[in-house]
Amino acid sequence: MDTNLVLEGLKFMGVGMGAVFLFLAILIFLIAMMSKIIHRYFPEVQPSNSNSESSLQDKQKKIVAAITAAIKFHRES
Repeated sequence: MDTNLVLEGLKFMGVGMGAVFLFLAILIFLIAMMSKIIHRYFPEVQPSNSNSESSLQDKQKKIVAAITAAIKFHRES
């Protein structure tokens, strides 16, 4: 029985790493394809420019008010 255990270990390591690399490459490819298909059939709705600025400012004001109220509540308790 003349087998070199180091070479056997390197072979198994190469096969294992190759299988993991192949799996991850296929996974990345499939996720990219899925993303393209989803964006093609379900595009993001873009808000109109005139209304989006005011709604964005309103959202920012609500966020600032919520943060301010949370800080005030925390300091009081």
